[in-house]
Amino acid sequence: MIMNESAENYLETILILSCRLGNVRSVDIANEMNFKKPSVSVAMKHLRENGYITVDAEGHIHLTEQGRAVAEKIYERHTILSNWLVMLGVDPRVAAEDACKIEHDVSTESFEAIKRHIARTGSL
Repeated sequence: MIMNESAENYLETILILSCRLGNVRSVDIANEMNFKKPSVSVAMKHLRENGYITVDAEGHIHLTEQGRAVAEKIYERHTILSNWLVMLGVDPRVAAEDACKIEHDVSTESFEAIKRHIARTGSL
């Protein structure tokens, strides 16, 4: 499965919700992302079939090692980019929205350079 922005957002949301709630169900994801439950169910089916999540008998969704790696990568990007934009004077709401757009498209090379710059300047 080629990882697309939508799949990355679902995995990131599962990670965030699992930290917040412990157990995550499709309805929790639908509520968090403001999506309809059938859309979430289709996405969960694809993520499960491609080895990014598992679903237990109670309907709780768990990230696999592969799914967790993608989710943590996207979450790190979102957090660092959002905080950096706020530090640069961007409104926090706008920074979060822009970070969500950038996190999926920025190359590993560019993101690592941003992280090095932030570490070097101590700007976070």
